[in-house]
Amino acid sequence: MADNERKRGAQDRALIALSESYEVAYWSKKFKVTPAKLKAAVKKVGHSARKVEAHFKEQRHMAADRARIAISEPYEVRYWSKKFKVTPARLKAAVAEVGHSSKKVEAHFAAKKKTAKKKTAKKAAKKTVKRKKS
Repeated sequence: MADNERKRGAQDRALIALSESYEVAYWSKKFKVTPAKLKAAVKKVGHSARKVEAHFKEQRHMAADRARIAISEPYEVRYWSKKFKVTPARLKAAVAEVGHSSKKVEAHFAAKKKTAKKKTAKKAAKKTVKRKKS
């Protein structure tokens, strides 16, 4: 869209002018976002329509994929390992066992922790019984 509506050159079509209300309305509708989100995206990545579109695609992809653990990506393995306080090997084993859902993996580790606490409590109880007998 052009600042002068009569001039519609290719150069101007590739840029988003936030100072023009009709451009903000057009691009907001085109990207299916609010004007505030459009302005924030332009501030973050620049006035290029191509870059803004790529930014929104990335945001949508991240939102849809946020609850899944991608073992093939090293940065994801580091993130989820740190979040669950486990080694990458244990994380990979848990994903293989229960699937890629972060909620299922979290529940898996919580269940393992619970059983580990019960075992340590039983061992401690046995030690105190042995001490009393001696």
